[in-house]
Amino acid sequence: MKSRKYVWLLLAVALLVPIHASAKKKPEKVKTDRELWAGVLYQMAAPVLSSMSEGKLQEDMQVELSPSWDGRDKRVTYMECFGRLMAGVAPWLSLPDDDTAEGKQRRQLREWALKSYAQSVDPESKDYLLWRKEGQPLVDAAFIAESFLRGYDALWMPLDSLTKERYVAEFRQLRRVNPPYTNWLLFSSTIECFLKKAGAQADDYRITSALRKVNEWYVGDGWYSDGQHFAFDYYNSFVLHPMYVECLEVLVDAGKNNNIRNPWNGHFQKSLQRMQRFGMILERFISPEGTFPVFGRSITYRTAVLQPLALLSLRGWLPKELPAGQVRAAMTAVVQRMFGDNRNFNEKGFLILGFNGSQPDISDWYTNNGSLYLASLAFLPLGLPADDPFWTDAALPWTSKKAWDGEDFPKDHAYE
Repeated sequence: MKSRKYVWLLLAVALLVPIHASAKKKPEKVKTDRELWAGVLYQMAAPVLSSMSEGKLQEDMQVELSPSWDGRDKRVTYMECFGRLMAGVAPWLSLPDDDTAEGKQRRQLREWALKSYAQSVDPESKDYLLWRKEGQPLVDAAFIAESFLRGYDALWMPLDSLTKERYVAEFRQLRRVNPPYTNWLLFSSTIECFLKKAGAQADDYRITSALRKVNEWYVGDGWYSDGQHFAFDYYNSFVLHPMYVECLEVLVDAGKNNNIRNPWNGHFQKSLQRMQRFGMILERFISPEGTFPVFGRSITYRTAVLQPLALLSLRGWLPKELPAGQVRAAMTAVVQRMFGDNRNFNEKGFLILGFNGSQPDISDWYTNNGSLYLASLAFLPLGLPADDPFWTDAALPWTSKKAWDGEDFPKDHAYE
């Protein structure tokens, strides 16, 4: 009888031990906004750049094509993946090295990225990209060029002379592609603007004719038409505002040493004001729950919708109506809502077709899972150091959160 009581006593103690141990378990540390952003961007970038740095992206990446795929060479996927990712990650990789956990990840990504840049233009590499077939490479070469504009000193300058020569040659041969009168004009312009910045021979007509045409497409209140006919979608975010402003900035910088007044200065200031207005509209689109309206084509680009807000934040161009802490809080809510449950990556870590999860049927005929790396463009503010006010200012409720919580919020009005 005594032995039976002893057994029950031992069982009771055994049952209590894990309860007691779990009670002492320390709660997980709450991530800062920057830690959340950096974690998502690293998760997005590491599988791509680690593979491509070894010439194995085309071997490792699981390609997923739209159910309505138009039949073009599916190898465009790899160029889309690399170019779009680099356009988003370039500012972050341009920060100086440090010994923080983030700094170590950033240094590793930069090392992989520099090797990947070389792989992409080396004809002997298994990851030599599809530069010389189809028209699509014009698009994604422009995003590679944009990554060099955004990370010129950290990503372009360290490349060896042969790799630089190869890029110039690949960019120039893309003049074979005659862009349609849509946002594609800015892809030609962005490539030529990079060549101008790099001191290579640029086609000035491809730059100026594109910028004049985009200016003609301005329809008012921060919105451009994507070609002759207006479409209600997010191409103002994906391409029109950022590439237009950044091309104009190259022309303004190129004219700083001239004695004659630069005729592009006024265009740049006007385009910046338009993007600021569009940024104000985007901020109001973000709901109290961290969602935004789902409409228009290419919605699978996910957080790329927020690129104008990201670029305004990175460059210190936010209008006075948008405090940095308010924009960060709003964008963080979206990042958390979209990536917090890890439903947008496959088992090898690559993005999957969909908006929030696997939703392949919403993909357009030109969409593959490489296209989706445009989502990285929302993370441009990671190019600001951790002690920048964007990251250190107190989080503030954004406009729709104030409105739906019954707080005072500023009334809206059209941009003149």
